[in-house]
Amino acid sequence: MNDAQHFILEHFDTICDSPLHIYSYALPFSPPSSWLHKHYRADLLQGVRVVKGILAEWGTCSRTVFLNKVPSSLAYWKDIVVVGLISGDITILDTITGSNVAVLSGHTGWVGSLSISLDGAFLVSGGGDNNVKLWDVQTGGVVKTFCGHTQRVLSVSISPDCTTIASGSSDYTICLWHVQAGDCFCVIDGFNDWVNSVSFSPTNPQLLISASDDDTVQQWDINGCQIGPTHEGRGVAFSSDGAHFISWGGKVATVRNSGSRVVVAKLQSSSGNFHCCCFSPNGKLVAGGVGSTVYVWDITGSDPHLIETLIGHTRNITSLIFPAFPISALQDCTVKFWQMDSPPTDQVATDTKSTPQKPSSIESVGLQLRDRVAISSDSAGVVKTWDIFTGLCKASFQTPVVKSRRDVQLIESRLIVAWHENQDIYIWDAEESESPQRVDVHLHTSCGIKISQDGSKLFCLSGKSIQAWAIQTGEAVGRVELEGDPCLDPLYMGGSKIRVRFEDSSTQDWDFGISGSSPILLPNTIQNGSHLNLIGGTSWEIGPIMIRDIATGKKVFQLVGRYAKPNEVRWDGQYLVAGYESGDVLILDFNYALPE
Repeated sequence: MNDAQHFILEHFDTICDSPLHIYSYALPFSPPSSWLHKHYRADLLQGVRVVKGILAEWGTCSRTVFLNKVPSSLAYWKDIVVVGLISGDITILDTITGSNVAVLSGHTGWVGSLSISLDGAFLVSGGGDNNVKLWDVQTGGVVKTFCGHTQRVLSVSISPDCTTIASGSSDYTICLWHVQAGDCFCVIDGFNDWVNSVSFSPTNPQLLISASDDDTVQQWDINGCQIGPTHEGRGVAFSSDGAHFISWGGKVATVRNSGSRVVVAKLQSSSGNFHCCCFSPNGKLVAGGVGSTVYVWDITGSDPHLIETLIGHTRNITSLIFPAFPISALQDCTVKFWQMDSPPTDQVATDTKSTPQKPSSIESVGLQLRDRVAISSDSAGVVKTWDIFTGLCKASFQTPVVKSRRDVQLIESRLIVAWHENQDIYIWDAEESESPQRVDVHLHTSCGIKISQDGSKLFCLSGKSIQAWAIQTGEAVGRVELEGDPCLDPLYMGGSKIRVRFEDSSTQDWDFGISGSSPILLPNTIQNGSHLNLIGGTSWEIGPIMIRDIATGKKVFQLVGRYAKPNEVRWDGQYLVAGYESGDVLILDFNYALPE
């Protein structure tokens, strides 16, 4: 893929939104090695200045499409990608650009499975409303609705001659339907659990394969009679030529010859269970979704080996397809289009046994402008400080490994880490103790923890109240009851003062530092960037983060592509720091890019 094509696909949404963003966003966010970046001297353009985080080369994800709902299933045919959504809608995307072509509405429950006829004329969908629908791809209309299952339809497949539809359900049955008549002519039962996968052979309309949650893979004829032995697996798929099928369950995926049932390849995952697998069009490669990562194996030859590890999603993969390149859907409301390098020809130089280690995910980030640093904390407990002007790492610390989000402050080389777990609050002071102390309080709910800028207090947002404790003693030192829906703002004003931001974009400043008295509400003051509002940047919000002008309502800036959905983001009106599942940290300087 050449530089210009990379550039267009990576910044497709930005360019469509406004061509002028090519200069203020697209060029500055292109890798330094990009010819376009070098030619236009992007560092001198009047846009955001990237301090740290831009990849040196173009990444493996060429396009990220953001949806307003979680995608639950994928299918493709030539130039279209069909996406089933948890909302019940079906979205059709362009295979190359990922742009939205059409939306099909008809299901009243999530669309759990999709299948396109070999000629691309018809689409079959199965939904959480227990129904199977046949669509005309050209018109987008429903041709027929097949009713009969008593529970959700988990998988559908249309035969290569377009005469029969198979559907597997959580009612422990497979139904076979006449496409023309619309009736169910055969019910295959006897399963001990949900039927997760059904798939017709692409070359034999009389052959069907299924996998169910009782860990069985079986082949059937069109009359519902089992053919051959039963294998292990909870998911199954045919290669495009029908010569092989792959079954998966747990940490193992097995490729077999469809006729002889001989095992062709056995693929092992060391990082989690397989959720979905599929073949490349030529049948030589297999892609597998494990957690939030896509792995690609070369299964030709006597020693199948891993050739690609595609990292970029932030939550578990829900579906995976493999046209010319892998395309994956995820619980983070995105569909990602991946690119791949040519498979290595020298197999001796390829490590055929090990799986590349996944970098530790960035769990929290912070800004300490008084020290001119940004702070990142990853899932392995490593805390790093970054120079906010150069992007270089200044220091690294190993801290306790915890599963929950946390806050970190570095006060005169003294590192303090705080987090909540099982509704309790813990504080770890690098100078005071090797083990964390538990604050003597039990919270009903807790959605935000912040350490004061002077390191003396810990703030916690619980419900609609802010509580504060002395970090040294663990004693409660203040409480404020708030009206509206608040969230702790990362912009501290210094000492024991804290800002509270509300959903309507208004703010309140509180001072908890006056000994012997209740916290004091401070008068509103104009802050740097106070007319601008950061939207998104929390794990429960859908869509990419953006900065919007409160006065005009206009979008001033938006992170797109691989940078669009960080695990956490902090912004103070000039600097933005974001942390990602991939382990990357992004630091941006908006000094001359934002309006006055």
